[in-house]
Amino acid sequence: MTANGWFQILFFFALILVCAKPLGVYMARVFEREHTWADIIFRPMERLVYRLTRIDETHEMAWTEYAVVMLLFSLVSMLATYAIERLQQWLPLNPQHLASVAPDLALNTAASFTTNTNWQSYVPETTMSYLTQMLTLAYHNFFSAAVGMALAVTLIRGISRRESKTLGNFWVDATRASLWVLLPGCLIYALLLVSQGVVQNFRPYDQAKLTQAQTVTVAGFDGKTTTQTQTTQSIAQGPVASQEAIKMLGTNGGGFFNTNSAHPFENPTPLSNLMQMFSIFLIPAGLTVTLGRMTRAPKHGWAVFAAMAALFFVGIFVAYYAEAQTNPLLHSVDQHVSTLQAGGNMEGKEVRFGIANSALFATVTTDASCGAVNAMHDSFMPLGGLVPMVNIMLGEVIFGGVGAGLYGMLIFVVLAVFIAGLMVGRTPEYLGKKIESYDVKMAMLYVLIFPLSILGFSAVSLMMPQLGLSSLANTGPHGLSEILYAYTSATGNNGSAFAGLNANTHWYNLSLAAAMLIGRFLMIIPMLAIAGSLAKKKLVPPSPGTFPVHTPLFTVLLVGVVLIVGALTFFPAISLGPILEHLMMHAGISF
Repeated sequence: MTANGWFQILFFFALILVCAKPLGVYMARVFEREHTWADIIFRPMERLVYRLTRIDETHEMAWTEYAVVMLLFSLVSMLATYAIERLQQWLPLNPQHLASVAPDLALNTAASFTTNTNWQSYVPETTMSYLTQMLTLAYHNFFSAAVGMALAVTLIRGISRRESKTLGNFWVDATRASLWVLLPGCLIYALLLVSQGVVQNFRPYDQAKLTQAQTVTVAGFDGKTTTQTQTTQSIAQGPVASQEAIKMLGTNGGGFFNTNSAHPFENPTPLSNLMQMFSIFLIPAGLTVTLGRMTRAPKHGWAVFAAMAALFFVGIFVAYYAEAQTNPLLHSVDQHVSTLQAGGNMEGKEVRFGIANSALFATVTTDASCGAVNAMHDSFMPLGGLVPMVNIMLGEVIFGGVGAGLYGMLIFVVLAVFIAGLMVGRTPEYLGKKIESYDVKMAMLYVLIFPLSILGFSAVSLMMPQLGLSSLANTGPHGLSEILYAYTSATGNNGSAFAGLNANTHWYNLSLAAAMLIGRFLMIIPMLAIAGSLAKKKLVPPSPGTFPVHTPLFTVLLVGVVLIVGALTFFPAISLGPILEHLMMHAGISF
């Protein structure tokens, strides 16, 4: 670890801290339908959308109606995405004449982008046409993020409203999230990315002549390998900047290219790298301020922000420390910092980003449910790879995905308040609302669905060698980590991978699709039920036994609940994966 590395990490977080409040206040005004500077541009567009779709913007929905409408919208858009993928070869904007996507892979991809996961079991530049990338994948990047924001605002309304049976209008919330927040942000962001060298065109791929012929081994469909001599290289390109902007700002993460944000056409410079990390955290951090403003408890919003920040710094410290260490198994290689090399574990990393920015990117992208990568997590040291895995296992609540991170953290807030109430022997209260048995049951249902999906699918894959183990590139604890990470990433709607697992098989495509749908929609239902329950409650005046939710003590309790409920659930599994791998590595044992 170096002073320069820590300066870059602290500078990044300072940018987030400075921008969180103005953006959070702006979003609160947008969703409370107060006047903003952007109304003159987007209000006429909003009215036109409602007129064309015959939406009554004054209609308020109960939580059950809100849930049904959201599920139907997601289902229809998912089916449309599947259809376009299957018809791709007959549709326009396909200059490479790519074939239609296979049925199981198309289903996996449709589920992935609908749920804001962006897990990719394919090589994008050789599988998806320009039309598919823009019309389906980039579309979902916008609307899956907008749905997440709408759901977070719905839970905030449930907390702030009193004796109300309604929580707002799904169509209005999603429309305002798209028009007022995501669209203007992406227009500016895409231009900034182009200025850094991110490509944006519709040209067919270029063929570059190699200065030296290369011999490669190619595996055929029958499993037999042949040796070929390559004299040219295909240079993939396309409408990248526009998709890159919403990929990051909407915490989606699906790359236009297979190497994602390690590709120079997606992430060419250290400045573009900083912009991408900044945009991942920007909206989730701002939503904590939105929480404080809409509930008229700004200090509570900052207390939630502080809990997220504390967990973030723990993660980045461990990841940076682990990756800055030398690999004890490589005795004959100089791995120390010098004027000629970065030192530490540079395996799987881009030299233009180095150790600090690779560790920071991995921490940020898994704190938020983004999943974009600028280094290969599979090549991290065992404890370095443990951090991204644990970040997701905590429930993607360390700032988290756009909207999803905040409502996930608020579930833990409900549990923390309940535990605090048990400690003092009084009925727990949260911002003037009594937390009752129904609320705690729904919160626990939300919390239990997550590990059930991850551990259940991982166990089945491990017990069925022909389905689960045949796709592994590694044995031992690292192989376990690859499977465990895959289902953790899918259920957590993150989308990053350990990369040593061939997930483009019938079993993994279908099981990961199921995990993604469970992790998104089955967890949303109990969250909306809590929102509906809280909205109906009366406000009760604070008493001497009321636990304040804006103090450092509350922040410490919230962090403790997240760690105990989240991390300890998975401790036996990670003990057999990255922790065992770390111990074996220092014992001189490889596998």
